[in-house]
Amino acid sequence: MAGYRDLLRTPGVGRIIAAQLTARFPNGMTSLAILLHIEQVTGSYGAAGLVLAATSVGQAIAGPVTSRWMGVWGMRRVLTTTLAVCALGITVMALVRMPLPAYMVLGLVTGLSTPPVQSAVRTIYPKMVNSKQLTPLFSLDASLQEIIWIIAPVLITVVATQVGTVQGLLVIVVILAGGGAWFILSPEVGRVRIPRSRRGLGRVLGKPAVVLATVVGFLLIGACAAVEAGVVATFGHEGLEAGIVLALFSVGSLGGGLAFGHIPIGPWAMARRLLIVTVGLSLTALMLDVVWLGGTVGWLSGTLVIAGIGVAPALAVLFAMTSASVKFSETAEAFGWVATGQLIGAAAGSAVAGFLIDGIGAQGAYVAAAVFAAVGLIVSVAFVRGFPDLRHGDASPIPDTEPVHTVTS
Repeated sequence: MAGYRDLLRTPGVGRIIAAQLTARFPNGMTSLAILLHIEQVTGSYGAAGLVLAATSVGQAIAGPVTSRWMGVWGMRRVLTTTLAVCALGITVMALVRMPLPAYMVLGLVTGLSTPPVQSAVRTIYPKMVNSKQLTPLFSLDASLQEIIWIIAPVLITVVATQVGTVQGLLVIVVILAGGGAWFILSPEVGRVRIPRSRRGLGRVLGKPAVVLATVVGFLLIGACAAVEAGVVATFGHEGLEAGIVLALFSVGSLGGGLAFGHIPIGPWAMARRLLIVTVGLSLTALMLDVVWLGGTVGWLSGTLVIAGIGVAPALAVLFAMTSASVKFSETAEAFGWVATGQLIGAAAGSAVAGFLIDGIGAQGAYVAAAVFAAVGLIVSVAFVRGFPDLRHGDASPIPDTEPVHTVTS
């Protein structure tokens, strides 16, 4: 932990981490809030699912596009514009009654305008710390983001069910505006300038490491989404058990990220970390049916904590390998593609788990999660040569041939 203390003493690091986590906090609330609100307005979970799907499609499309725009118009301009449009879209959704197609269009616009905070901050990090500190910083970032998934869903569920879904959406707008403004006004956002990329949109996917990060991220987050669906199906919506078990899954990830963050990243790092995830999820899938009901909470808590230990460390590898494999002018777009892969993975994991839950019960979701993780492990082993060896190097982006300007005032 001493390494993390030294890292947080670096000027601006603690502030930018806190600001970006606050700005991204609505990411753990928006989908659930939209689902609850549209279901209440229309009386149909199917209608709510369509609006949520439109929002997710918008987010997936926006990932690489708005991230790339930051190299054209600057981070602050893109972040401010997308923040304003997104906040307006959620506000209108909360306050205006409209037909389902209009809600879907509004959901699409809201998704398209999701501020690219994640791409921005991971582009900024290499300019804030030295080469030895960058990999631990990515690990710390991946670990601390679990706080979002521990607190945000519980908070929005309490507000939406105990106060109202309109108020829940408006709470998201307030946090989005406040956290977004804090991040946008952070000095580090104003200092770093991303050079305009000279290559076409999508050309960064020609880098094997970026493709691998996108594919593995798709599979890893697909596994996590299947777990979430399975836990909800196991315990239902009424009690606290589902929230407790999912929180422990995230706590395991947080602990794993902090424990393994100092370990150098080699070509086999992803495979080793996904092995932990696969073992934990396989134990969940194989043994759940023989655990008596009273012990289900304990069994799931234990196996999912084991699986969670590998999640944040695996994400840290994704971020580090992406950063180290592209030019600085391409980092934001590369992280945008990785984020899009994760969004599609979340949708695929939820969908597959949902079909299996309908067909064979909650255990089907855990089987799906284990399969997603196992495929990710197989990909990591089969294409191990595509993973960069950062044990004796660093995760800094490849310098551009033109000067990168930094504003000091």
